[in-house]
Amino acid sequence: MKTSTTLLIGAALVALTACNKKYGGDNNAASQVEANAENRAENVTAAANNEASNIMNHAENEASAVKNEGKNEAAAIKNSAENKADAMKNASDNKTDKKSK
Repeated sequence: MKTSTTLLIGAALVALTACNKKYGGDNNAASQVEANAENRAENVTAAANNEASNIMNHAENEASAVKNEGKNEAAAIKNSAENKADAMKNASDNKTDKKSK
């Protein structure tokens, strides 16, 4: 009886060890799948954030370019008007000078 009890206990320990290896491997595989999913989710989030930043920077650059173009055009119009006004003033002064001579 002692021998059969020892054999039964030994067989139970072998079976328990096999179960632990099997389930331990499953747990490790499940943990690995979960870790991979988390890493991929973080990578997607980082890529989306980078793309959003790039879009915002591009939009800001476009807005600045349009704003600068508007300022340049306004300055050109102002300079043209000032030049025209100066030319008219000079023409008027020249007429006055010719009449007084």
